[in-house]
Amino acid sequence: MSKNNKFDKNKIKYFAYYAIAVALIVYMLNDYVTNIKSDHIKYSEFVKYLNENRIEEVQLTRDKIIIHPKINKGEKKKVMYTESIYDPNLVKKLDASKVKYGGVPQENSAIKSFIVNWVIPIIIFMFLGRMLFGKLDKKMGSGVMSFGKNTAKIYAENETGITFEDVAGQDEAKESLVEIVDFLHKPERYTEIGAKLPKGALLVGPPGTGKTLLAKAVAGEAKVPFFSLSGSSFVEMFVGMGAARVRDLFEQAQEKAPCIIFIDEIDAIGKSRDNAMSSNDEREQTLNQLLAEMDGFDSSKGVVILAATNRPEILDKALLRPGRFDRRVIVDRPDLKGREDILKVHSKGVKISEEVDMSSIAKSTPGAVGSDLANIINEAALRAVKNGRQEVIQEDLEEAVEVIIAGKEKKDRILSPQEKRQVAFHEVGHALVAALLPNTDPVHKITIVPRTMGALGYTMQLPTEDKYLINKEEMLDKITVMLGGRSAEEVKFNSISTGAANDIERATQTARSMVTVYGMTDRFDMMALESVQNRYLDGRPVQNCSAETAAIIDDEALNIIKECHEKAKKMLKENEELLNKITEKLLEKETLMGDEFMAMVKGEDESTSKGTEVEEREKEVDENEIEDRILDESVMETKGVSDKSPI
Repeated sequence: MSKNNKFDKNKIKYFAYYAIAVALIVYMLNDYVTNIKSDHIKYSEFVKYLNENRIEEVQLTRDKIIIHPKINKGEKKKVMYTESIYDPNLVKKLDASKVKYGGVPQENSAIKSFIVNWVIPIIIFMFLGRMLFGKLDKKMGSGVMSFGKNTAKIYAENETGITFEDVAGQDEAKESLVEIVDFLHKPERYTEIGAKLPKGALLVGPPGTGKTLLAKAVAGEAKVPFFSLSGSSFVEMFVGMGAARVRDLFEQAQEKAPCIIFIDEIDAIGKSRDNAMSSNDEREQTLNQLLAEMDGFDSSKGVVILAATNRPEILDKALLRPGRFDRRVIVDRPDLKGREDILKVHSKGVKISEEVDMSSIAKSTPGAVGSDLANIINEAALRAVKNGRQEVIQEDLEEAVEVIIAGKEKKDRILSPQEKRQVAFHEVGHALVAALLPNTDPVHKITIVPRTMGALGYTMQLPTEDKYLINKEEMLDKITVMLGGRSAEEVKFNSISTGAANDIERATQTARSMVTVYGMTDRFDMMALESVQNRYLDGRPVQNCSAETAAIIDDEALNIIKECHEKAKKMLKENEELLNKITEKLLEKETLMGDEFMAMVKGEDESTSKGTEVEEREKEVDENEIEDRILDESVMETKGVSDKSPI
């Protein structure tokens, strides 16, 4: 028997129960309403009322006598009734008491009475019940009569509409999943040699990298049914419902095998049971049922479980062991080539000018994930429409990158001449220090146009290549560039402002990481003083030291910051004339591109014989283009989408 037939029979059964309940309620209400309309009295009381002349009118029927007593002014009309007893003198008594009497007026037809007393109330009850159940359905996300049914969206063989061609920048992850697809296509190739299909694969990576997209692509390539649901949809208000839904999900999956089950955000039900402080009996019961089901089903039937999370460190160890999730597929941030491929995939349905250079956009977005790049393409398309163009040009994409990074231009924020001048010196301070140091990324753009995310101006540096390893000298130069803005204010105005808040925060975090994570100080050598948790989310470190050691860490970080601060001030004092010249140009144009800025730096250096540091920097960049380096992921996250220095 198919699942649909079972579902239809259940609906008919519940409808029958409901109809019987409504009919009983209507019957009891009809009887109750009839009885409350009149008061019952004994026949002897009726005779007494008649003798006392307290009755106004009497209606005679076969089985009862309806009595209308006399009422005084201001009293409500009252109706009584008594049983009809054979009394040959009743009419004489009524005449003697001068009481009006007669039969009951002809009632409506039987059909009309049935409709009024039965059909209409039943319809009203069913309508109200439907409204009530409908609201419960919406609030609870499931049918009221099917608490234990799973809420997975079921896609037919070709309904996902996504294949591996739609997934770019994740070649290693795709390779790990190709075997699963091939097994579902040709299981005999693997069973002949004794190989078994992996029961499950856990997709791990930061938000927006394409974990859900990869799962849909696997189903699209395999051309099998695809069950998609979220981990949070298992556990709701009723105890035991999560475990029942897990059982129902696997029953349906085995009926439709071969198929794929995809559980997104599995950490919602898969949290470790080690922590007694955050225990939850319903979630643990659901997890236990999931573990039992994953152990119990036969992998040769072709049921594959894919799950996605960005918090693998909190998952229960029993869930991660081989035999349940046999593979852990890392879906990481794409590299330069991956970003370019992702941009090309997302631009397929967008009219793009042939002159657009996607590689330059990919270079300007280090650390960006697939969702960021898709957003950039969409922002560029919206900008093209706004400007009345029929296709997206390079300028649209470059502006879209800046919109994602710093927000839109805030045209209504008008700075005073003094504030504008201070912002300009601040940003040129960043850029000039970056140009004069050997281990920094090239300056791409300097602007003093305010943005909606709060920046009054910013300096954008873009790397010439993806960096996977940063040495101590590069980190020190990076901190020096961050402090170049405040240093320029001190050199020029001999005062400081609040504009360096973000620079100070980033410089402090980088200096602390040098001390606590990377072992770049003589005092602590290679001792790990902090560990990173939730590395795929915020990547915040947790301190692993005493309060006394923490105070020493602060001193070490402060020494690094002071050293870099003094270095930045010294460089700007030695090149103050160049600082003034570039700032005046920036005040005139409001935005300077990297080529124009570097031309001014080189021109000034030739006349002042201070080009040595610039030449060393260019030589170092050329050497760095040959090296293959590996950057620690936490550094990548502090770097963000670009090294910008907002004020």
